[in-house]
Amino acid sequence: MADVDAPPLSAPLNIGFDYTRSLGPVLSRFMTGLRERRVLGSRTADGRVHVPPVEYDPVTHAPVTELVGVRPTGTVRSWTWTDRPLDGQPLDRPFGWALILLDGADTALLHAVDAGARDRMHTGLRVRIRWAAQRSGHIRDIECFEPDSGEPFLQAEPDSGEPVTVMTTPIRLSYTHTTSADESRYLRALAEGRLLGQRCPVCHKVYVPPRVCPADGVPTQEEVTVHDHGTVTTFCVVNVPFAGQRLEPPYVVAQILLDGADIPIPHLIVGLPAGQVRMGMRVAAVWRDPQSWTTTPENIAHFRPTGEPDSPYESYQEHL
Repeated sequence: MADVDAPPLSAPLNIGFDYTRSLGPVLSRFMTGLRERRVLGSRTADGRVHVPPVEYDPVTHAPVTELVGVRPTGTVRSWTWTDRPLDGQPLDRPFGWALILLDGADTALLHAVDAGARDRMHTGLRVRIRWAAQRSGHIRDIECFEPDSGEPFLQAEPDSGEPVTVMTTPIRLSYTHTTSADESRYLRALAEGRLLGQRCPVCHKVYVPPRVCPADGVPTQEEVTVHDHGTVTTFCVVNVPFAGQRLEPPYVVAQILLDGADIPIPHLIVGLPAGQVRMGMRVAAVWRDPQSWTTTPENIAHFRPTGEPDSPYESYQEHL
């Protein structure tokens, strides 16, 4: 049995995906310019030059079509210092984040400044672009800014490549998640092959995993072991492939109301064609090899049909 006095569980979590967006005519020219070591700003009806360029005039709301070049030098308007850079940030050593007003622009650009030390950073600092050695048409073509030495800077180098129309940016988040005491007991029970819920002391509904009762706003208390059989209440068919997908589309993700529980859980339905999954279908959990059980929901690989008669609609209509 799970140790009720054991400390809460915690684990590192890493979330990541590549965010891809189409740029449109204005940002396409801006990113293509960066690839060529040029910075372009958009001129709006009031004569102001915006860097990065805006696609629509913030006053008149009209589309902006005029782009003009600005200098690769500028002035720090405000800043903050980063002593411990995170993975994925522009530099792997202490640096400053700054709002930089490029010469010829009327709005500031946020970017990193490689000042070398905090005491070299200050409002009014003159800086210049340090271009990345390899450029692809991305904001990271500006590797960072550095204090302006006054030396000649690299000139733009127009290329004959295709305009940049799409930009992909990796999004990454790493953190440590610590569960509550009740969640920890639920996960430890999974490592023993049990599904553990808790009953609300007011409405007496059983929630899996345990949680604050959404109806009464009080923590659930009495622990209840529920069955690993249940009923499909609703479901969706996944037809679109994506990076990291574990199953080949089409496949089904369903809400499953476990026997003895009063709230469904989401899980995969495997063992029959996606088109044959239906509301009310009876399913059972397929557990992984007990030798591989850990304190994670992945101990259940998926659910499969049991062959039992479908549950009547009235038995799950409140759980759709």
